Amino acid sequence: MNPPELRVIANKIRRRDLQAVYEAGAGHVGGEMSVIDLLTALYFRVLNVDAKAPMNPKRDRFVLSKGHTALALYIVLAEKGFLPKEEIATFLKPYSRLNGHPNRTKVPGVETNTGPLGHGLPIAVGMAMAARLNNETWRTFAITGDGEMQEGSNWEAIMSAAHYKLDNLTLIIDHNRLQQGARLADTNDIAPLRPKLEAFGWAVQEIDGHDMEQICAALATDKIVAGKPSCIVAHTNKGQGISFMCDNVAWHHKVPSEAQYKQAMAELEEAAK
Repeated sequence: MNPPELRVIANKIRRRDLQAVYEAGAGHVGGEMSVIDLLTALYFRVLNVDAKAPMNPKRDRFVLSKGHTALALYIVLAEKGFLPKEEIATFLKPYSRLNGHPNRTKVPGVETNTGPLGHGLPIAVGMAMAARLNNETWRTFAITGDGEMQEGSNWEAIMSAAHYKLDNLTLIIDHNRLQQGARLADTNDIAPLRPKLEAFGWAVQEIDGHDMEQICAALATDKIVAGKPSCIVAHTNKGQGISFMCDNVAWHHKVPSEAQYKQAMAELEEAAK
């Protein structure tokens, strides 16, 4: 799909995400709004995955390390046919398999359970290493949050990936500058991220994480550097697309009121025109 088509899908996913959070009375809507453009580009343009064969050994692997934004992933998977679209309405309800964090034993298309931050990237490094050892050509992608990059386990994984020259691995950092309860700059400010990753031996790009043209270009195979794992530092906004949520730390884990829901939906619908 081309960038204009991807923008249409991303807007649709944002609207469904907002509705599901409102109806469930819980969720991480701010961080989901920041990651949806990245997920859309991955699943509808880049990843070699097939809902009819979710365990195909030749498939690409994707790890959502910032697992608290699972709802956005569920909606993307539903749009790709991995689960019924109507099942999104069961999010967080009793006996639903759509939990607050993704579970690979319950949801087709989910590669690994995530939630505790700092775990997804090390798993992705292991996946990329497995492909290398088995002479396979499939690729591994992971998305982390930027607050999550304060976890030491991520930097151990970053060192390992560079040491083993895993050029079949791409890390995308959802750099929305906010974490639970505070700004990144006010807690443990690890920005700027690019020079740190480059110092560890990674090939790094910086992009606007809401610009589909830039996202697609950064994910193109011609950007792979032989012998180096890839990192895309995607500058995003928590709450992207909704005026009162955008860049607002309060919307890490918050549910809109009826009036806020109607305003947010109206803004997203206007953006879809």
